[in-house]
Amino acid sequence: MTEPGDNRDRADEARVAATAKQFRERSRRVRLLRRVLPVVIIVLAGGTVSWIVLRSVMSDVERRAGVSQQISLENSRFVGQDAEGRSFVIGFKRAVRNSETGRYRLIGPALRLNLGGAKVTELTADAGEYNEIARTVTIGPNVRISDGGSGFILVTPEAVVDTSTGIVTGSRGVQGTGPLGTISASSYAIYEQGQRVVFSGSGDNKVRGTINPARSDG
Repeated sequence: MTEPGDNRDRADEARVAATAKQFRERSRRVRLLRRVLPVVIIVLAGGTVSWIVLRSVMSDVERRAGVSQQISLENSRFVGQDAEGRSFVIGFKRAVRNSETGRYRLIGPALRLNLGGAKVTELTADAGEYNEIARTVTIGPNVRISDGGSGFILVTPEAVVDTSTGIVTGSRGVQGTGPLGTISASSYAIYEQGQRVVFSGSGDNKVRGTINPARSDG
């Protein structure tokens, strides 16, 4: 016959044994985490640093690739013809091709139109852009247009040359001087590679001009 006191002792021993087992298991987990966590931290930190370094290297490679694809020309020129077979030359001190757009950024552009004709129209500026696909040349600022036949000089902030037609246009104002007088307008268009010039005004910016009196010789 089992005494009640013996049952209580056995139950207490069982609880103590279970508690001791749980404590030992918890201790093993704590010891394991103490060993594993520093390794995990080092791995994560190393991975972050490696990614930063890799990203920097990739960016540098991409930058170098972009530079290597960039075409730069010094003191050269482009030669072409319009739809009527009239020649033109786009000279420049420097041209840099944008690898993404295919356009050329021009430094010190100088254009000559109607080569071989009775008079050659010349355009110069500080900078510009040559769009070979659209067949346009946009130059500015400080555009100077000279007509070799009449001696007339136009000064304007910007000029757009359509190399397929030879037409030159500008809508940012223009001032002209020549043997016959002066003229100012809000926009202009030069046709037939310099054979004909049309001035236009808008609003308060009307076409204004002065005519020099004819000189009598003798």
